[in-house]
Amino acid sequence: MKLHADNAEGVNLIHAYTRSSVSVNGEAHTRSILVPPTGPVIEWPVHALEDLSEAHFEAVVAARPEVLILGTGPTLRFAHPGLLRRLMAVRIGVETMDTAAACRTFNILVAEGRQVMAALLIAP
Repeated sequence: MKLHADNAEGVNLIHAYTRSSVSVNGEAHTRSILVPPTGPVIEWPVHALEDLSEAHFEAVVAARPEVLILGTGPTLRFAHPGLLRRLMAVRIGVETMDTAAACRTFNILVAEGRQVMAALLIAP
């Protein structure tokens, strides 16, 4: 599905997504990624929700967004609450949704000027 939004200067926007890719600022990504509101997209070495560990969230903690949107692939699934403990301890909110909803929500929040980061699982 293609998404269309006004492109604010320097802001990352998700333009399209499929089951196997996400396009950020016109560049397709076929592996899991972290998308900050500005700056480069970060490769995220996670292939499946079951692979997640607390260490996978260190880049998120370092970035200090207000909220992390966790896109879990084509279906909504939840990470073990213990994995998110560090995020909550440093006051980073976490919203979990399927990747399609995560892409749409990221665009809305970033357009509002919110400090949001998307963690999008893309199966290889």
